[in-house]
Amino acid sequence: MDAVFQPLLPFQPFRNAPLYWRSSLVPGGDMLTAEYNDHTFAPHWHDAYTFACIVAGAERYAYRGREHVAYAGSIAIIHPGEVHTGARETDFGWRYRVFYLPVGFVQGVQRQLTNPLAGMSDATATTAAIDATSADDAMPWFGEDVIYDTQAMQCLLEAHRLLQIGADPLLAESVLIEAVSMMLVRHAQARMPPAAIHRDAVRIETMKARLSADLTESMSLTTLAEAVDLSPFHAARLFSRETGMAPHAWRNQLRLSRALPALRAGMSATDVALAQGFNDLSHFTRHFRRAFGVSPGKWSVRPGA
Repeated sequence: MDAVFQPLLPFQPFRNAPLYWRSSLVPGGDMLTAEYNDHTFAPHWHDAYTFACIVAGAERYAYRGREHVAYAGSIAIIHPGEVHTGARETDFGWRYRVFYLPVGFVQGVQRQLTNPLAGMSDATATTAAIDATSADDAMPWFGEDVIYDTQAMQCLLEAHRLLQIGADPLLAESVLIEAVSMMLVRHAQARMPPAAIHRDAVRIETMKARLSADLTESMSLTTLAEAVDLSPFHAARLFSRETGMAPHAWRNQLRLSRALPALRAGMSATDVALAQGFNDLSHFTRHFRRAFGVSPGKWSVRPGA
């Protein structure tokens, strides 16, 4: 690898010090300012676009069947719903700033690039918006490789910093939209249409529907397998192969994803844990920390600017 992309090593190892926070300028979004040393993220997903800007050190992560390493100065993008992991690549760990941008937010910026009136509320803007092509609402796809783009990286970091300190909203929002627009123009592409649905894909969707119908319901592997006319062994193997997670792990991750809006709204972690089918707060906290690197209580912070 080119020397310019080698990790910038600190004088001493990083700590495990995450800080989740929010801004009213990104409704429904989350941001993370963190450094990690020995924390390992279990396989998990986010319902939002993850833009991870590596400031120092290096992070190794598994994503879409491959191992990736994001060095300092790079941007790792994880698409909504895609299972991935995270761990240190060096003994020092890594430091980064992360955006978790809602799909609608990214699509909104994409529409603005093609329709100058997007986002306006008057009748003229509404009429003009009808003329936008369906492609404008497609989910942008950034590929799977780590991105090295110094200008975009600096713009994202500046937007992240401005949002965190509660800077002038006019400035912060302008820099944020510029940063996301830059990423879309330079690095996004149209995603290939999905392949034809085969019998196994139907079974996977059936199992997902069964697992997600009632997260408080106790369910055996045998019960799940019966829904798709497979043996428990083959049902588990098929599900793990196609989703990257065992059925019980996928279900727990779904519980975590569904817990986030309630936590964001101020519900207590204990009530959220029980509502989503976790045994107790300790069970919930253990899985939450493995997926998000922080406890539910520390994740549930007040919005920023």
